[in-house]
Amino acid sequence: MRRREEHAEDVLPAEAGGWALGSLGAAANAVTVIRRTAWALLVAGPVLAGWALVSRPAVTVPAAPVRQEQPAAGQPAGPGGFAELFVSAYLSAGEGTEESLAPFLPNTREVSLAADPGVQRAQELAAVRVRLVSPGYWSVTVAARVVPVGATDEKKAEPGPGGVQAGPVLRYFEVPVRTGAGGALAAATLPAEVGAPLSGEAPLLAYGQSVPVRSTDPAAQTLAGFFAAYLAGSGELDRYLSPGTALAAVSPAPYTQVEVAQLAEVGTNDPGSADQHGAPVPDGARRQLLVDITASDAGGQKRPLTYAVTITARDGRWEIASVEGAPVLSKEPAGAEKKETAQ
Repeated sequence: MRRREEHAEDVLPAEAGGWALGSLGAAANAVTVIRRTAWALLVAGPVLAGWALVSRPAVTVPAAPVRQEQPAAGQPAGPGGFAELFVSAYLSAGEGTEESLAPFLPNTREVSLAADPGVQRAQELAAVRVRLVSPGYWSVTVAARVVPVGATDEKKAEPGPGGVQAGPVLRYFEVPVRTGAGGALAAATLPAEVGAPLSGEAPLLAYGQSVPVRSTDPAAQTLAGFFAAYLAGSGELDRYLSPGTALAAVSPAPYTQVEVAQLAEVGTNDPGSADQHGAPVPDGARRQLLVDITASDAGGQKRPLTYAVTITARDGRWEIASVEGAPVLSKEPAGAEKKETAQ
């Protein structure tokens, strides 16, 4: 009996705390396996974490939306165009049609018009001055050619009964334009009619005296042929252009005949005088010209035009390098010429 009891103490029960166990040797082996597995996981943890970080798919971050700012004072496209539309609607509006101003004037309900609607219209409109009052707030001057309903464009602007003009009249309106949330534009008040803006002084150009084009000037033939092709469609334009100069003729051609009338040149009062002695023109030579031309249309009507042109020499002849968007201005103050004349 004692031997059986001692032998029974060497055998563990079939279940202990929910675990199915065998002998003590089997339990020891299980503990060893668990311990080694834990150490393996502990060592492999950083490696697995690094692999997961490297193999993670890239996340695409959407680009932030770009906000378009309102034009500055030198860029009147936004407030200027808005003011033109407002003045056009204002001139045509009248009693009972105040709501037509709502897209431009938020407080339209406070506006009461007494004139009859549609008695006049704006034939032409242009923002002639845009002044920045403060950030996001402009004062826009709009020129409007106002035509009474029933008047034709050919009628002269002669005073009618009561001093009212019977034909198209050029009038000026000042509009305060502000920008709000999201860049939306709105007028602060109704337009104010004002006088015509003062004219500025004529800019002083860098060219010398204008003189009739001399037939002895080697550039005369180039200029005559170029403008005939450019404005009248006579001949090919490319033959007069310097290599690399890209310029397209006016199409359809508005004129049938073009004549180069006068010429002025930067740095001299005698254009072309340096080329009249028969000496070959060195390649790369450059001249800045102000060219006055007379263009005739199909009806025989003549119109003066002025172009700022730069020409360069190549292979003994002059070619058109560029037609400038504006003439060259003098570096002297605008009033310098008047002071010299007075002295």
